[in-house]
Amino acid sequence: MKAMVYYGENDIRFEEHAKPTLIESTDAIVRITKTTICGTDLGIWKGKNPEIDAGRILGHEGIGIVEEVGAGVKNIKVGDKVIISCVSKCCTCDNCKQQLYSHCRNGGWILGYMIDGTQAEFVRTPYADNSLIVLPDSVNEEVALLLSDALPTAHEIGVQYGDVKPGDTVFIAGAGPVGMSALLTAQLYSPATLIVCDMDENRLKLAKELGATHTINPVSGDVSKQVFDIVGQDGVDVAIEAVGLPATWDLCQEIVKAGGNLAVVGVHGKPVDFKLEKLWIKNLKITTGLVNANTTEMLMKAISTSSVDYTKMLTHHFKFSELEQAYDVFKHAAEHNAMKVVLTMD
Repeated sequence: MKAMVYYGENDIRFEEHAKPTLIESTDAIVRITKTTICGTDLGIWKGKNPEIDAGRILGHEGIGIVEEVGAGVKNIKVGDKVIISCVSKCCTCDNCKQQLYSHCRNGGWILGYMIDGTQAEFVRTPYADNSLIVLPDSVNEEVALLLSDALPTAHEIGVQYGDVKPGDTVFIAGAGPVGMSALLTAQLYSPATLIVCDMDENRLKLAKELGATHTINPVSGDVSKQVFDIVGQDGVDVAIEAVGLPATWDLCQEIVKAGGNLAVVGVHGKPVDFKLEKLWIKNLKITTGLVNANTTEMLMKAISTSSVDYTKMLTHHFKFSELEQAYDVFKHAAEHNAMKVVLTMD
């Protein structure tokens, strides 16, 4: 089969690779029908995860058809159309029993990281009963790709941890796939104000189309002042940091109000300045986390009845044989006005 394989920093190759086989009785083999590229995959390509073994197939998002199941699989059957969750969960370890599925002792985020992933024609999925979700015909297949990772990540770590409530003022730093997913899923809780901040005018335009009440480009002037002009000098109820840079962290801790919530979704690769001398008195809740994918099925139901056009997130379409081109486009997203790319099997 064809697959995108990692060999080290700045070295990924689209090449022939052996098809996966069942290893454990709880495994399933899924024939991929659609997949995509995550910012995490770009990070791996750039060498941010040197712990990954050379020869690893990348990818942790996808939908497909179940081709084979192990003897221990009870609820998933051959022929099922499924969403592949980015988190594999055994549901028996101590962390799983606390719904900390991202920290599953036997799984967690392992696809495209510790085991071969979804940027291939076939993938082996561990704990199939718990980690595959049957996809109903009422949900658009391409939108379903967002349920593998982007939507549940933004919803759980940004919106739920941020405790977005009806009438809240919400600030989202970053209008990439996860920031935009936070914008979409925050609307499930009826906030009054949704402010999206990014330096890409095309993404800000899309944010307005997807429900933002206000957008801010830092080149237009002091962002904090613009936020206070919108919501008042107290600041926002919820700040969602969806970039992973010291500058956006600094911004979020400046504009969140007393008693508010600062939810960190962005992946930070460098230390940040934690201004505790200003924050200690504000009665804040500051949260971090890795997606547990325990709200995926709820989000799937919400999407199936939503009037919002989630397909606007899916800006570029390629055949799977064009995966190298898709990587180039996604790597230079600003130049191509790319949000998420969809790869469909030839």
